[in-house]
Amino acid sequence: MQRKIEIIKKNEGKPLVVKNCFDMQQIEKFQNLYKELPITVHNKKQNVIKKRWLNDYGSEVEKIYYSRVRQEIGDFKYDNLKTDDGRDILGLFQESYNPIGLHIDGGFNLDDLIFKQTLIPLTPVGSTVIFKNRYYGQSTNFTTDEDELKKKDLKYGQNKRSSEHIGMFGDKPFDKNLHEKFLKHEKLENLTGLEIELIYEWEVGSMLIFDRSNLHCSSSVIEGKKLGLTTFTKK
Repeated sequence: MQRKIEIIKKNEGKPLVVKNCFDMQQIEKFQNLYKELPITVHNKKQNVIKKRWLNDYGSEVEKIYYSRVRQEIGDFKYDNLKTDDGRDILGLFQESYNPIGLHIDGGFNLDDLIFKQTLIPLTPVGSTVIFKNRYYGQSTNFTTDEDELKKKDLKYGQNKRSSEHIGMFGDKPFDKNLHEKFLKHEKLENLTGLEIELIYEWEVGSMLIFDRSNLHCSSSVIEGKKLGLTTFTKK
């Protein structure tokens, strides 16, 4: 199965931060929706709680979200996982106490024309690092950890593990000052060849939009916990 990379590239661009995208009343609706949703995963090792936005929850919020995103990126289709019984999932809420590592969200069907993904912060402290470097495979966690790389028996919706990014973008060492300030949770050698495009400082009411081919990760800047909503789109 060969991804249609040249078509995907035509729809790509630089990351976009939309300030004052949602007012505080709308943000409260997103926060309340999170409270209503059942827990999908509570990964105690990573200390993260994930809740899938099921399509029979929050129809009013979905109208607000869809209208606002369409204003920024034009026509799109949702490209999120489905539940075990085949229901659509509109996005993923993540309540994190530790930073999330280097990855891309390319989806799981290489026939899809992946497009943009969005991040809506629902708590104020945190930041997300977007790299200029791109990858056009399926959803992948990039790591040099041998134990992680041995994980092959993945469940539906789990990212594959890979170290193939090492050498893909050259062998220039990553900036040690940036590593110390924003990416202490990542091994320095895991960032070899990478160049930062944007460090998005979380701001409640704003929204980050970027291409699904961009490598990205959380920064190591967290106070207690952070909560955000991510949604993936395709053409």
